[in-house]
Amino acid sequence: MKGKGWFQVLRPLSPRARLAFGTLSFVLPIVLWGIVSYLPAVWHPQMLVTDPGSIEYLQPGMRMNKAAFADAVAEAEAAHKAPPKGVPSNPIYLPAPHEVAMALYTSFTTPPPTKDSPWLSQSLWHSIQVIFWGFVISSVLGVPIGILCGTYAGFARLNEPFIEFFRYLPAPAFGALAVAILGIYDGPKITIIVIGTFFQQVLIIANTTRKLDIALVEAALTLGTKKLKLLSRVVIPGILPDLYRDQRILLGWAWTYLIVAELIGTTTGITWFITQQARYQHFANVYAAIMMIGFIGLGTDMLLALIGRRLFPWDRTLVKEA
Repeated sequence: MKGKGWFQVLRPLSPRARLAFGTLSFVLPIVLWGIVSYLPAVWHPQMLVTDPGSIEYLQPGMRMNKAAFADAVAEAEAAHKAPPKGVPSNPIYLPAPHEVAMALYTSFTTPPPTKDSPWLSQSLWHSIQVIFWGFVISSVLGVPIGILCGTYAGFARLNEPFIEFFRYLPAPAFGALAVAILGIYDGPKITIIVIGTFFQQVLIIANTTRKLDIALVEAALTLGTKKLKLLSRVVIPGILPDLYRDQRILLGWAWTYLIVAELIGTTTGITWFITQQARYQHFANVYAAIMMIGFIGLGTDMLLALIGRRLFPWDRTLVKEA
């Protein structure tokens, strides 16, 4: 008996349900964020000083814990002086949604603090280039090795034990060595992304290759297909949709190494912007920059999903996506 409604076991959602759930996945966190930001009864553990009154150590715009603010009020009232005034507030590290939305706009329109500093758009473009080259190099090496490991058991046994060992080593640990060899600019950053994705890439693609229907390989061998053509005519075409999906997932993995990679050597790209804004406690700009990374990553993945649907229309998994 078929299930009814939106929650059906192992059954696809209707287009309407997909749109509804997809919208709610973004709306619900924003609503929760707004509740915490705009309703003082929910959290707001601090007080934002609007008028310091007679208390000399207070300044307008200062945040302090409610208990300390109550002590300051009691101190002023005991001395029969003007008490300070304030409104409930969240800590400075949790800006409200509208503040982050404004920062998303002003970050692109506000000039950098110094003439030799890059604009935010330039920092973003630099980060995208680091991601691009790191992932391209990783894929050029990892995809062929992964396919060979998945196809030939001997090749897998020769490589996978060491790869399994190496993938547990944290990529940032090689930062100092990469700087010593490649200098302080983009070389070490690209290297960290390569190290962070290459070994995972080989193992994931090898596993994907092993899932190829063995009947296709046996039929090709029966028809006299040589080993080299077996790879190019049977194995690779047979795994292409799954290989494409693996690359989409691994590209997201590369983004997770970006911030750490850009801290190695000279701080550059979007990481430079985030660290600069955090240093001056402009946390709305920090949230905005982090969200930009998410927007770029999600947009890239949606575009790749759309391209995948055009390239592999027979693959039902890709057709159901996005």
